[in-house]
Formats: sequence, C-alpha cells, structure tokens
Amino acid sequence: MAEINVTPLVDVMLVLLIIFMVTAPLLVAGVPVDLPDSKASALPQDQAPIQISMDTAGTIFIDKQKVAPAALPAKLAALRVARQDDARIYVRADKGLDYGKVMTLVGDVSAAGFKKVALVSEARAAPPATTPAPVSPTAP
Repeated sequence: MAEINVTPLVDVMLVLLIIFMVTAPLLVAGVPVDLPDSKASALPQDQAPIQISMDTAGTIFIDKQKVAPAALPAKLAALRVARQDDARIYVRADKGLDYGKVMTLVGDVSAAGFKKVALVSEARAAPPATTPAPVSPTAP
C-alpha cells in the first residue's frame, strides 16, 4: 500500500510560517517617526487615543490617515464631536522638525477643544552605571 509523502507539505508550511513571522511586525508599525527621548513614564490608557503624527516632511496623519494642513481643523472638530470631551490626543512628531511646526499642530489640537493632549516620546534608556576609577596616591 502506498503512503503519502508529507515532507513537501511540511516544507511549504515552514516557509509560510517564516514569511508570516517576518511580515507580522511590519504590519503593526504606524507612521515612521523618529521620536525624541524622555524620562517620563507611559500614561495609563482606558480608551484608544487619537494619534496625530507629523513626519520629517511635515506631513500630518490622524491615525495613519494623511490629512492636508488646511483640512486639519475640520477633521479635529469632527473627531471632537464623535469622541466627546474625554478623548485623549497623542501628538507624535519627528525630532528633526522645527519647533514652530509642532507647536502649530498642538495649537490646532487645542483650538479644536481637546483638553487631554500629550506629546509622545521614546523612553530613554538609563545610562550604564559607571564606577569611578580608583585614585592612586601620588608621590611627593
């Protein structure tokens, strides 16, 4: 009686597993922004926040959706009506951007009536503890 050779099936399944393991982390990432470092701890979350991102070119995104700067106030007003007063806004901006551009974005968010606005940064790694070198006595 002939048996089924499962080796090709196992090979195909392993290749598919590797492909999914490599591509899954890439799908989770949002808009690529180089965030500045901070010593502050993460905020507790009770509801999914609205994320507004600005990349190195100054392009604005609301939750991964590109928004023209002229349409930003209208989009923010619509979000304010939809999410009520307690909506949390996270502003993510590339650290290489001009400070004025970031503050204009934060001003637009504030003008739309959002009160819970937070600037997002990367958690800075603690510097390694260094021990001072022993001081040897000097001869007179």
